[in-house]
Amino acid sequence: MRRHIAVFAVLALAVSAPRVLSAQDSNGVKQDRKEVRHDRREVRGDRKEVRHDTKDIRQDRREVRQDLKSGDTTEARRDARDLRQDRRDRRRDVRDARRDRRDLRQDRRDVRQDKQETKDSTK
Repeated sequence: MRRHIAVFAVLALAVSAPRVLSAQDSNGVKQDRKEVRHDRREVRGDRKEVRHDTKDIRQDRREVRQDLKSGDTTEARRDARDLRQDRRDRRRDVRDARRDRRDLRQDRRDVRQDKQETKDSTK
């Protein structure tokens, strides 16, 4: 009787092992998809920040020109400093967006590879 129970236990384990392993793989797929959504959200936010910084730069340029035209050099210097800060900020945002797009591409590759692995493992 013990032998039958042992054989049954081994067979049950052998049958359930692939399912357990595939369930663990699906957690990896879910995590990769979650990362893709997160990266998309970050890229959208970065684009929005770049647009906002571009608008600020245009406004600061106008103010500098207007101040120079009116002869207010102190205010023109202040606006020029703000303009430089906005340009630096935009460069940082563009760099950040580039990194986020690279992460997004890598995460999409991971999802495709996971899908391919699940297709191959079911054959």
